[in-house]
Parts: sequence; structure tokens; C-alpha cells
Amino acid sequence: MQFTVTTTTGLERRLEVAIPHARVAGEVESRLREISRSASLKGFRPGKVPMAVIKQQFGGQARSDAVSELIREGYSEAVTKENLRPAGGPRIEPIELGDGQDLKFAAIFEVMPEVSLKPIEEIAIERTVAEITEADVDAMIESMRKQRTEFREVTGRASQSGDRVWADFLGRVDGTPFAGGEGTDTPFVLGSGRAIADFEAALTGMSVGDTKTAPVKFPDAYGATELAGKQAEFDLTVKKIEEPVLPDVDDAFAESFGLAEGGVATLREEVRKSMEREVGEAVRGKLRGQVFDALVAANPVDLPSSLVDEQVQELQIDMMQRAGIRDAKQAPPRDPFVEPARRRVALGLLIGELIRRETITIDRDRVNVRIDELASAYPNGEEVRRAYLQNPDAMRQIETSVLEDQAVDWIVARAKVTDKPAAFSDVTGFGRQPS
Repeated sequence: MQFTVTTTTGLERRLEVAIPHARVAGEVESRLREISRSASLKGFRPGKVPMAVIKQQFGGQARSDAVSELIREGYSEAVTKENLRPAGGPRIEPIELGDGQDLKFAAIFEVMPEVSLKPIEEIAIERTVAEITEADVDAMIESMRKQRTEFREVTGRASQSGDRVWADFLGRVDGTPFAGGEGTDTPFVLGSGRAIADFEAALTGMSVGDTKTAPVKFPDAYGATELAGKQAEFDLTVKKIEEPVLPDVDDAFAESFGLAEGGVATLREEVRKSMEREVGEAVRGKLRGQVFDALVAANPVDLPSSLVDEQVQELQIDMMQRAGIRDAKQAPPRDPFVEPARRRVALGLLIGELIRRETITIDRDRVNVRIDELASAYPNGEEVRRAYLQNPDAMRQIETSVLEDQAVDWIVARAKVTDKPAAFSDVTGFGRQPS
């Protein structure tokens, strides 16, 4: 077998292979003999069909199968001899497939790039650190109180922010009622942002029994597109006003969260522990992203388009699954996923090279801890843990994630790291209003 390898553009290679006719003929003959052992044709006993008849009946298929197999073997043999690392499957272009001729074909494919890492000691990373204060714990407990809010009916005053107002309403656009614009004894919590701002503002300051017609403008980005940006008017009648009542922070409040002993002091301890876990996970996640960003920025690498295309497809499929889309024709456009896919591929190459170069091996204790963390989110934790251990695909994903975490730790231990203090709310987004 003869072959030549040429570089076309970037990482693309063109491998031309020539396989002698004698080898092709031998492979075809071998397949025909195999067929003859069991061939059953009318007029002949099984295994007794003359070779001339076998060739006439099965020669074309035998040659086609032989050529396909020789192309596969020839490609594999040439790639191995040239120490090439294909990034994906080849595109085969026939050159000479005629009977009685040497088999010639070209395989076009991309190779994996050479990856070299700059000294990790030159990478600069700003690590966020956050200390949880007593004020942070107070704010979290106050949030927990609001989650247990009860409402008590009030009379003799107008509605105000925080109240729950029960109202009848009828909306019109250009004098015409519209679908969904009517309700009876419907509750609205003023200031919650769950109703249109103009609507909440109109209800604020009304008393039980009050009626009025108020202008309300629908936001430009309103979900019902037929109403988006429209000016409407609503007839409003207030039926009942309730004020919020928060529970006291006492032993009963602590017990409502499953703490039968220790009262408020134990509640504060548990809240702090939970906040420490939350901020720790947020800091680790942010640090992981910072390390990856710095690694990619410091080490530009050529990316095989085939690997990028695979990642784009995975991201598209993931979005379709999360959106419940099954029709491939409704797949989201490719362009928004290209850059995230390129980053994924670059990180995979760089982290893989670091792990290989520094001989970072999987820490089984960390894998077990990760499985325990995942299983702890379910009531049947032990059953879930066994399911993970028995699922090779799930285990590979967990092990890959743990190995990446180990690589991140290795980098952080050697890079130029400066700590940046931050508040709990800044790190976790606690108390931030949704946009």
C-alpha cells in the first residue's frame, strides 16, 4: 500500500492511498469463497454452487464490500503509520475504483492541533471571597419570615404597598373588552410586581367599596403580543384589603423549619451553615469560570471545525430538550452557539493537555463525595447513589467534572491569585430583584 499526506488548509489533511489490485482481488476472492460455503441457489445444493455462478450472482456485492473494507483498513493503516490524530471521521473521495485497477482514494479530515501551555505561574486570577456577617443572617431570616407571610383583613383605611387587594376588574382597549381582561374577586399583592405597574398603582390608595376607571399601559414586551404597548382602561372595584402579617422569630418559628430543639439560636446556626455552603458553591463556580477564561485567553489554539460543529449541535439539542422541542426543523439557529462551542472545544483541549502533562489522576474520594452530594437532593438518596454507580455514562460525566475541578485546583495553587472581598448578596444575588 502506498500513501501520501498533504496539508490543505490549517488542520485539514488530504491522505491519498493506493492499494494494489492484487490485494483487492484477493479480498474479493476471499469473500466469494466465504459466500460459496453457504450459498443456496435454485438447482444447486447448498455449498455446491459453482464458483462461476457465485461470481455472476454475488461478484458485484462482494467487490463493493471488499472495497469498503479496504478503504477503512487503508485509511486506518496510513493514519497509524503517519502518527496522525484525526479530530473526526474522514470524507472519502474515490480516485480509482475500477475493476482490474489499483484501488485509489483520498481521505480528507482534520487533525487534532498541537497544544502547548504557557507557564501557569503567569496567569492572573482575581478570587472572590465573602464573609457572612450577622446582618446577612438577619436578612436571610427576614426573607424566611416573608416566605411565611399571612394576610389579615383590614378595614377603615386605603390600600398600600404590601397589601393584598381583592378586586373585580374589566379591561378595554379602544373601548372593546379583550380576552383575559376580566376578573372577579382576584387577589393582587401591591408592590410584588406580578401585575402591570399602572394596574398596581391604580389599586394603591383605594378603599373597600371604591370603584374607578384607570388608564393602564401594557409594557412593550408584554407576553400577549396583541396587547404589547397598547393603552387600555380598567374598571376597578375593591372588594377586600388584607395586610401582611409576619411570624415572630421565636421557638415556634424555628420548629416550623424542622428544628425541634435549640430554638432561635440553632436556627441561626443552621441558616449560617446553609449560607456558607451557598456562598462556597457560588465562589467555586465563579473561580472555575475565571480560571477557564484565563486559560483560554493565555493559550490560543487552532480548533478543528468538526469538533466545533459537534459542540454546536449538542448545545442546540440541549436547548431543544429544555424547551420541549422534538421537531428538528424547529431547532434554534446555529450562530448564537458558535462562540460557546469554540470555548468548550478550546477548554477541552487545554484542560486535557494539562491533565496529561502533569499526570493528574482522578481522586476517587472526590468522586464519591460528588455522588453523595447529588444523591442527597433526593429522598431516596441511597437508591439514587446506586443508580449513579451503575450508569457508565453518568459516572463518566461525574468523573470528568471532578477531574476538571482537580485541574482548576492545580492551576489556582500556582497562578497569581489575588483575593477580592465581596458581600454575600453580591456573590449569590440574594435580595436582587429579577430583571
